[in-house]
Amino acid sequence: MRAVQYDRFGPPEVLRVNEVPIPRPGPGEVLVEVHAAGVDAGEIAFRSGRMRGISRARFPRGIGGDFTGRVSATGPGVHAWQAGDAVWGLMPHFTFGSMADYVRVPQERLARAPKNLSLLEAAALPVSGTTALTALTEKARLASGERLLVRGATGGVGSVAAQLGKTLGAHVTALASAHNLDWITTLGADAALDYRTTRPEDLGRFDVIVDVVGTDLGAYQARLARQGRMVALAFDADRMLTSVLGSGLRAAVAPRRFKLFSNNPSADRIAELTRFAESGGIRPVIDAVFPMADIAEAHRRLEGGGVRGKYVIDMERERP
Repeated sequence: MRAVQYDRFGPPEVLRVNEVPIPRPGPGEVLVEVHAAGVDAGEIAFRSGRMRGISRARFPRGIGGDFTGRVSATGPGVHAWQAGDAVWGLMPHFTFGSMADYVRVPQERLARAPKNLSLLEAAALPVSGTTALTALTEKARLASGERLLVRGATGGVGSVAAQLGKTLGAHVTALASAHNLDWITTLGADAALDYRTTRPEDLGRFDVIVDVVGTDLGAYQARLARQGRMVALAFDADRMLTSVLGSGLRAAVAPRRFKLFSNNPSADRIAELTRFAESGGIRPVIDAVFPMADIAEAHRRLEGGGVRGKYVIDMERERP
């Protein structure tokens, strides 16, 4: 089978499509024939080596954290799934490899794919959707009527957070680039502001801030209301170690106001995402679709910024 891998840290050009054996599912595991997978911005830090202290996986390494597809085979002890079931899911925590014709995952990492979406459309949601759900419903406990600020609102997680905030009854303010302001309001934002011309001190007070940028966190944390909560979902790519340590310190000093987490959703959380997608409370946003052979180009464009929603890799295109 085909699988995207890299054998050293570096730019997008290190990514290659290799031929590897099809894995066999073990006890409690499911083999999924992958239809599509989302390109996640967080993978750039791993591929480039900026997160080498966190991931100890050996080379060659795979990429891709989520997927949609159909069950191909099941291991011993798996009774909830059978061959042909349409599913979506995530790789085990800090494990990548969904950019492949087949993936082997624990059954707890799967849920039924939304019936109202194609498997290609749905591929934009598993990582972004579960991250936004955890941030707003579990960590921030966003309530109807509260004021929500989404910083970095047009990317994969931000575009879902803006939608989900509106679905949960919040007043949503989105920070985005000038040419995306009208677009983000169509997703549910009540107000959209140009992040280049809007300073933190120009903003009002917010009950919840979701930050998907990672810079100037102190200035934005100062915009919280008295009982406000900030959920930081990104680190400063140019100061990675300092940013990680600084965010960790903020969370330790003020755990009720500043929250961090590494997305590791349960089966229930993935199933919850299915329900939100089927109800229309969350919609996939796909900027562009690439074949597996163009994965390096997808990473180059993602690094260049300006993506609306997610890039998706279509495994069915050019499948042998």
